[in-house]
Amino acid sequence: MSELYLLTTIADRRLLPRFVSLYQDRGIQVNLITLGYGTVSGAGAAMFLNQSEKAVCFALVTMETWREAKRGLRQSLKIDVPGVGIAFLVPVSSIGGRRELAFLTDGQSFTRGEESELKGTERELIVIIGNQGYNELIMDAAREAGAYGGTVVHARGTGMERAEKFLGISLASEKDMIFIVTKTSQRDRIMQKIMMQAGMETPAKAIAFSLPVTDTAGLRLLDDEDEDKVPAAPAAEPAQ
Repeated sequence: MSELYLLTTIADRRLLPRFVSLYQDRGIQVNLITLGYGTVSGAGAAMFLNQSEKAVCFALVTMETWREAKRGLRQSLKIDVPGVGIAFLVPVSSIGGRRELAFLTDGQSFTRGEESELKGTERELIVIIGNQGYNELIMDAAREAGAYGGTVVHARGTGMERAEKFLGISLASEKDMIFIVTKTSQRDRIMQKIMMQAGMETPAKAIAFSLPVTDTAGLRLLDDEDEDKVPAAPAAEPAQ
């Protein structure tokens, strides 16, 4: 059984082509790239990432593929040298659809097994990748299934020419990434609703997957609202 992880890489924008090339040489398809900038200053800047422009890229990997890529990051790109970049993994809980899974893991040996490495988490982060400009369609579907809200990040998809091989369609490069934190019990319902109303058969062309969340803060109001919605238990019948 293989486990699947979201590989997130943060690096200086000028170094991004070298990271992408290294990953592709090892069968890792970088699916999304978004831009940002470092915020660390003072003494910490030398150790981590300074205030230069950054690129963040995302890919799904197996542990076997990651181990090979990690060796390359250390040997070829010297990632352990301060300021070069950082890369980290987060276990994936589930993928919305078999075709979408094949598209996201193209080039890697992956055998689908149990869906989550972290068991018993109360919340999940659903990540939706859709064509830019359709975030309201996606969020309307998510809200119908019980989601409260989401956060949208603009990104650029790479390797979109591979989509026709797995999905039978062409995909636009400009993407929206939408992040929704929800209860684990609501995850499947929300993802299914999104795939039905904003999936590959719609203009949004959305793909969804989820990541386990081990702890949260700032969601107590939503928990209280959920408790208010729970119907009261029926009164006990009087003893005869």
